[in-house]
Amino acid sequence: MLDSAFCWQAICARDAEQDGQFVFAVRSTGIYCRPSCPARRPKRDNVSFHADAAAATAAGFRPCKRCAPHGQSPAEHMDALVVAACERLNTTEQPLSLTQLAEHIGLSASHLARAFKARTGLTPKTWSDAQRRARLEQQLPMAASVLEAALYAGYSGTRALYQQPATLTPAQRRQRGAGERLRYSIAPCPLGLVLLASSDKGICALLFGDDPIALLAELQQRFADAELQVDDLDLADGLRQIVAQLSEPQRAAQLPLDIRGTAYQQQVWHALQQIPAGQTCTYAELAGQLDSHPRAVARACASNPLGLLIPCHRVIASNGSLSGYRWGLERKAALLKGEAGS
Repeated sequence: MLDSAFCWQAICARDAEQDGQFVFAVRSTGIYCRPSCPARRPKRDNVSFHADAAAATAAGFRPCKRCAPHGQSPAEHMDALVVAACERLNTTEQPLSLTQLAEHIGLSASHLARAFKARTGLTPKTWSDAQRRARLEQQLPMAASVLEAALYAGYSGTRALYQQPATLTPAQRRQRGAGERLRYSIAPCPLGLVLLASSDKGICALLFGDDPIALLAELQQRFADAELQVDDLDLADGLRQIVAQLSEPQRAAQLPLDIRGTAYQQQVWHALQQIPAGQTCTYAELAGQLDSHPRAVARACASNPLGLLIPCHRVIASNGSLSGYRWGLERKAALLKGEAGS
C-alpha cells in the first residue's frame, strides 16, 4: 500500500531517488509520470498514485513523454551513458579527446564533462589516466620489463613514465602517506573496536571494526605508502574523547584533524560537518546543496576515513532508510539512535 502523503512529498521535492518506487497520474491530462518529472506540478486533487507503470496503464493513463516513466529515467539514462564512456575509455587503444569521446557517446563535450564529473568526481581524462596507472601498477610485479607492463597498461612506451618520475601528484602522495610515519592505536569502544591514527598535523583516520588485524589492514590500504607505528600512550587521550562521544554524543571530541581527499571529497566532507548531531540529511538534499549527484555524494561518504569525526552516518536515503555505511548499518543505527537521544 502506497503512502499518499509520502508520495506527494516526493513529487513536490521531485525526488529522483523515488523513481521506480511508484508513479503518479494526473486525471485532468490522463498522463502518468515519475516522481522527479520536471513538468509543472499538478493540483493535489487531480493526482493518484500507482505502484508502477503497468498499474497506471491498466488504470487508463498514458506515459509522460518528458520523463518516460515506463523506461529509463533521464538520470538513469545519463548514468548508462557515463558507464558507456568509462567502458570506451577502458577499451580504446589510443587516448581519446573529450570531443572524440562525446561523439562516440552521443552528447556534447560540455554535457558529457559535467555528467561525468558529477558521477565520478573526475574529468574523463583524469579518470582514464588513473585507470591506466592502476593497470600499470598491477602489471609491474608480473611483467618481464617496465616496457612490457607499460604496453599492457595502454602506454605507447616508457617515456611518459619517466617524464613524470613522481607517479603520484603531491596531493595523492599525501593522501597515501608517502614518506610519513603515522601513529595509531586500537581500543575497545561501544561499537566494537576503534582505530585512531594520527600524523604530525592531526587525526587522519578513525575506523571501526571487530578485528584488530582487519582494522590495521584497512589503515594500511588507505595509507599504503606510510610507515605505521603503534602509539598507545600519546593517542590515549584522543581515544578517551572518542569513546566519551560515543557514550555521550553531546561531548563532541575536540581533536585536530588532518583531512585528506580530493577537492570534491573534501567539499562533501565539509558539508557533512555542518549537519548537527541529532539531525540527518538525505543524499539528494546534500547533492542539491553541492550542485552534484546523489551517487557522487554517496561515493564521497563511503571514502570518508574519519568515521564519527566527519559524520557521514548522518546522511540517509530519501525514503528514510539508513542506506549504506562503510562500517555497517548496525553501527550507523546505533550512532543515530545515540545522537537522537542526547
